[in-house]
Amino acid sequence: MIASETARNVLNFLLFQAGWFACVFYPGLIGAGIVVVFLILHFVLVSQNRMTELQFIGLGTVVGSVLDGIWFQTGILDDGTGQIMLTPPWLVAIWAIFMTTLSHSLDWISKKAWLPFVLAPFAGPFAYWSASQLGAVELPELIPSLIALAFGWLVVFPLLLFARKTLYPELVR
Repeated sequence: MIASETARNVLNFLLFQAGWFACVFYPGLIGAGIVVVFLILHFVLVSQNRMTELQFIGLGTVVGSVLDGIWFQTGILDDGTGQIMLTPPWLVAIWAIFMTTLSHSLDWISKKAWLPFVLAPFAGPFAYWSASQLGAVELPELIPSLIALAFGWLVVFPLLLFARKTLYPELVR
C-alpha cells in the first residue's frame, strides 16, 4: 500500500479516469476486464480497509447498475442496437471503479452536505453525454435523457455517500 494519502488519491483518480476511458473506448468485456485489473491495483495500492471498501463498492455497483438497467429499459439510454437490455458489463465496471473514488479522490465532496446535491445532477449526466459523444452509449432523446439522468444522480449519489457514512463509517475520513 502507498503510504501517502495524496499519492493514493492521485492514483485512485488516475485509475478511475483510465478505467472510464477503457470502458468507453472498448465497451464490452475488454473494457470491463481492464477495470478488473485497475480494481486489483486499487485494492493493493490504495485501499486501507479492503474488505469494508469491497462491500461498499459492491453495494454501489449493484445500485448504480440497477439504475442504469432502468434507464435502458425505459429508453433513457440505448446501446445502439435498439434492443431492451440489462446494464452492459462495461457500465457495471464503470460503477465499480467509480465507487472507489467516493472514499478516496472524491471524498472531499462529502465534506459539505449540500455539495453532492449541486454537483451530482451535472457531473453524472455529463459522464453519460461524454460517453455518447464517443459512441459508447446513446441518449435517444437528449434533453429528456439528460433530465432523467440528472434526477437519478441527484437521488443516488447523496444516498451512496449517506450509505458510506452510516453503514461503512471506517471509510469516512
